[in-house]
Amino acid sequence: MLQSKGYGATSADDALHHLDFQRRDPGPHDVQIQIRYCGVCHSDLHTVRNEWGNTVYPVVPGHEIVGRVVAVGNHVTRHKIDDIVGVGCMVDSCQRCDACGIGLEQYCENGFVGTYNGEEMHTGGMTYGGYSDSIVVHEKFVLRVPDKLDPAAAAPLLCAGITTYSPLRHWKVGPGQKVGVVGLGGLGHMGIKLAHAMGAQVVLFTTSPNKREDGLRLGADEVVVSKDAEAMARHQNSFDFILNTVAAPHSLDAFLVLLKREGTMTLVGAPATPHPSPQVFNLIMKRRHLAGSLIGGIAETQEMLDFCAEHGIVSDIEMIRMDQINEAYERMLKSDVKYRFVIDMATLA
Repeated sequence: MLQSKGYGATSADDALHHLDFQRRDPGPHDVQIQIRYCGVCHSDLHTVRNEWGNTVYPVVPGHEIVGRVVAVGNHVTRHKIDDIVGVGCMVDSCQRCDACGIGLEQYCENGFVGTYNGEEMHTGGMTYGGYSDSIVVHEKFVLRVPDKLDPAAAAPLLCAGITTYSPLRHWKVGPGQKVGVVGLGGLGHMGIKLAHAMGAQVVLFTTSPNKREDGLRLGADEVVVSKDAEAMARHQNSFDFILNTVAAPHSLDAFLVLLKREGTMTLVGAPATPHPSPQVFNLIMKRRHLAGSLIGGIAETQEMLDFCAEHGIVSDIEMIRMDQINEAYERMLKSDVKYRFVIDMATLA
């Protein structure tokens, strides 16, 4: 077994602190990665504090990982030593079901293996994430990070990037479409950048008037304060697609009525408690669609990384030391980050 060190928690009330733990030795199809950077996702906080009720302790979070390959199994063909690579939200899946067969591992019918707090297929233990010095992953779940991308700012693409890219691609967002992005945080700022690069007219909806300047800088054509009833009314029945990134319960009806006939609003934020149920008439009177989307498959995630390299897109980040993670969690709860914390793992003591 490989001796590893990282930061994790041993209970829901526990601050993150140094933990020593073991990873499996690399097998013939495995890649061992020295982690350089790890993004901080709101899902990390939900899991550490057991807000979804499924955490197995001890837990070492982190699923926005970029690092350097330091060892490969003798059957590995996709990656070589010294490659800069990424690992996102999954490290395994059954590879047998219909979803896996068409590259939708995130919808694995037998359950994909999360990068942390998942059941490790090889050992029967739990997986530990990227708030650590290294990780061992099957080569199929390791992604190539293009040279054009800054590796630190690319780390959040492995979750925030693919979470927003996948629904934009699935619902064929492109030129001539009017697209709304609800919320300007880690997900929302990536949604704006990606929808803009795809050629859509982009409107940001935010509750914070002070985010107008940032929204426009990131690529929005217009910023609407969602508390302004008149401004909202001017956009009724006009959107082809709305990407709702808000991870807190709120009224969905305020945005459903902005969709055209047969328009779609897709939810990608995951609140700890449910949204209020929408009014059914807001759906049936215009044949509108309310949908959800979960990250993306491995092939689509690689496509997203290549798209971002082509268009010069990375996340807006604030770099932190590993020992600043508890402070970062408190700041994240206050939306006091623009727009993603990334841990410099060289600072892991």
